[in-house]
Amino acid sequence: MRQLSELDASFLYLESETAPMHIGGIYLFDASDRDTPLAFSTFVAYLNSRLHVVPLFRQRLKEIPFRLGRPYWIDDADFSIERHLAYVNLGENSDQASLMRLASRILEQPLKRDRPLWHITFVDGFRNSDEPEKQGDFALIVKLHHAAIDAFSGEEIIAKLLEYSPRPRHIDPPRNWAPAPAPSDERVILQTGANLIRKPLQVTSIAFSAAEATARGIIHKHMRRLPLPFPLFSAPHSPFNRKITANRQIVAGSVDLSRLKTIKAMLGSVTLNDVVLGLCTETLRRYMLEQNIKTDRSLIAMTPISVRSSSLRKATGNQMSAILLDLATNEPNPANRIRRIHRNAAESEPYREAIAADRLTELLPSTMLALSARLYSELQIAQRYQPVFNLPITNVPGPQVPLYLQGAKLAAQFNTAPLFDSMGLVIVAVSYQGRLTINFTLCPDVVAQGQSLKSLLAQSLDAIEAAAAELAEEPMETHFDNGAQPTLVDDALTFMEATIRKTISRFRN
Repeated sequence: MRQLSELDASFLYLESETAPMHIGGIYLFDASDRDTPLAFSTFVAYLNSRLHVVPLFRQRLKEIPFRLGRPYWIDDADFSIERHLAYVNLGENSDQASLMRLASRILEQPLKRDRPLWHITFVDGFRNSDEPEKQGDFALIVKLHHAAIDAFSGEEIIAKLLEYSPRPRHIDPPRNWAPAPAPSDERVILQTGANLIRKPLQVTSIAFSAAEATARGIIHKHMRRLPLPFPLFSAPHSPFNRKITANRQIVAGSVDLSRLKTIKAMLGSVTLNDVVLGLCTETLRRYMLEQNIKTDRSLIAMTPISVRSSSLRKATGNQMSAILLDLATNEPNPANRIRRIHRNAAESEPYREAIAADRLTELLPSTMLALSARLYSELQIAQRYQPVFNLPITNVPGPQVPLYLQGAKLAAQFNTAPLFDSMGLVIVAVSYQGRLTINFTLCPDVVAQGQSLKSLLAQSLDAIEAAAAELAEEPMETHFDNGAQPTLVDDALTFMEATIRKTISRFRN
């Protein structure tokens, strides 16, 4: 019996019929090196033999009465792999466009809560190429709930299920598995009561850290009134921040990682992640200009950052922090924008350290967290008031060596992330075998003509390369190196923060 963290539980409370909270994956396999096509029954036997490497595949939720505490993960005594699998044959509609439309419809449906929170659809009759004589390829459409994994652990799970050798592995019988007895309701209530007794001490500790971060935010608010240069960390209204429907559309485009690395080398002191963010941003800017949307105010992105380490590993769950990043969409030069993104990311470090996402959610008991999530959605707070950020952008490094499933090579993959109220667009970038795929998960009722994002992505990369060649010889301006002189705002913030910390320290003592 393992309890969900507050961050994991928040994805359960945010879920609705129009906003399912699962992470999706579409995996395309080239089976041309197999002697025969991979049968669905063979895939079921293969997956059954690999269930032991991913324990969460046989764990379901145990809810707490009246939501007095966070749910628990428990073994599903009634687990049956057939309840988590589906078979589809594309028939004549065997191209990639048909596959993506099918995936969009499947990913629109929430996962059922009475069983482990995952599902895989085996798509037969798919062709990776336009050659009519080439048959045997297939695809997998995977759904994993965000309460169980984050984008980074999702990639790890898929890598565990697949193989690194083109030679098909012998399919062993499934290992014996005996589910642990489900806890009684009485035990769960007793455990919840014990947690509530310990909770005040935990909240007190977190509250002090929150007070420091809140105080800094108040200082920022007043400092903005001064006639001094200071970044305004507030997201503008944008067409992406409107009420969503249940409809989904998946748009994706791939580029060579080598081209992005060349841009990084030309621009100097920037990271590859900065270049990826710059590519996404240029695509968004071009889309906004095509739709006659103003770009005078810069979009703000929420960029998750994995805080996993080799010394502290959890079996599942979300181990992330996040920063709010100014994407500088009001900068017309796409290469100079990447430099600004790098500077903004470096200057965001104090905000990331102030409160991580899991510490923010720990401030609220589960009942209040569920209520606030519902009120946020039903009262349309994000549409009536200024949003905290405009869209999430996640960059997930994937394997650079080929992966296989019973001799069929993973040719390409597309990944999706959940949308929620007021967020009609999410971007997930995943690399694999020297290619980077930019995945746009969108609500077509919010993001009109979203299919154009694929062509705009290719145009954006060309434009960045041309602009980077012109800026390659120019020195990069920085405001965060060791030789930079502190501004009046920096001095005032440092003094005030030191005073706040001393005051809090006295209360603690």
